[in-house]
Amino acid sequence: MPTRESPSQYATETHLIHGEFHSTSWDYTDHIVPPIGASTAYRLRSADRGAEGFGAFANPEFNRQQRAPIYIYDRLDEPTRGMLEQALARAEGSETAIAFTTGMAAISAALGVLVKNGDRIVAHRTIYGCTWSLLSNWMPRFGVETRFLDILNFDALEASLDDPRVMVVLFETPTNPTLELIDIAKVRAAVDRANAKRTKGRRIFIVVDNTFATPWSQRPLSLGADVVCHSLTKNIGGFGTDMGGVVCGPRLLEQDLLLYRKDFGAPLAPRSAWPTLVYGLPTLAVRSRQQIASAMAVAQMLEKHPAVERVFYPGLESHPQHAIAKVQMRDPHGEFSPGILVFFVVKGEPAEAKERGRLIMNYLATNALAVTLAVSLGQVRTLVEHPASMTHAVIPVEAQRDAGIEPGGIRLSMGVEATADILRDLETALAIVAG
Repeated sequence: MPTRESPSQYATETHLIHGEFHSTSWDYTDHIVPPIGASTAYRLRSADRGAEGFGAFANPEFNRQQRAPIYIYDRLDEPTRGMLEQALARAEGSETAIAFTTGMAAISAALGVLVKNGDRIVAHRTIYGCTWSLLSNWMPRFGVETRFLDILNFDALEASLDDPRVMVVLFETPTNPTLELIDIAKVRAAVDRANAKRTKGRRIFIVVDNTFATPWSQRPLSLGADVVCHSLTKNIGGFGTDMGGVVCGPRLLEQDLLLYRKDFGAPLAPRSAWPTLVYGLPTLAVRSRQQIASAMAVAQMLEKHPAVERVFYPGLESHPQHAIAKVQMRDPHGEFSPGILVFFVVKGEPAEAKERGRLIMNYLATNALAVTLAVSLGQVRTLVEHPASMTHAVIPVEAQRDAGIEPGGIRLSMGVEATADILRDLETALAIVAG
């Protein structure tokens, strides 16, 4: 029988609901629901205790996972957020997790502690629009250049790593929005070969945005990544009510991440941490199972529909990296877990396909109950959007084309509605352009 002394015998979904038997962030033994913090500053019992707390903050010799910090000020550390960070670290299998106000704040922090003036980032050419903007418009102001390339071309990746200025390889898998998959183990091998020629202080880090898959469907650290980032706003949060982000990785980076968060002023507020801790993570497994079932049914329907040119879903055998999906995208029980996103391209020349997509989405926006026209993803509601003109609009058209973001491309994020209702709404909308 599992006991308080052997909690690891419990299943992942049980841990996502209950957490640990004891939290070093907050002893809430008598609370069924973890409490929410509501204080920006904390009473100090003595001047000595205040000095001790400041001395322990972001101190590599102080282990937050084994001992409760002395709380001083919300921007430094806070118990509700601390409990969420412990839960996220366990879910992702990381030594530490640091939560931020948004997913973009988390990506910015991960890069901010890994690169400096004169360094370079290698990023996959298909990436979220705001991440592209961060890399293209803002990082150059700090003297950091980004080379966008097709990481699926491993010869090109290997060649890029010969540049001694490269310090980070950054990618999403599956990618946003085209759902390409990148073989993490293969990237790991390439980076290891490059690192073997470098000093320890100039090692390359692999940073993976795991927002689309979530730790339920994929755990990149176990596959060879160094750092994992998430937008908690999406499927980990699950309900579309609160924004948040997290960086999961080695304790080696914890000190710098905490200091970066403090100095740039981007800690996740306890009122935003609490819903993810109490509602998001505990329901992640049950939501994901339903959403994945719907995604598979929708992808199979779209693949046969006369109005659809191509469908990209890792669960389909027709997906170009389906074999990689079968290896990488596994739930904590080892079952194939191909995710909740579907990307499809409407038939027609680019301008015609874009217009057909507009008609489909406008019909859904006006008439559908089970499918909602909105950006974001990972909610209990099924969401549809047009990446080329919405989430990735900041990317120039030529770069969109190179990244596979076609004018007639439509992204679907599955909710937990009845699968039959989602299918019926989509089929009715597609019928208006089927000809």
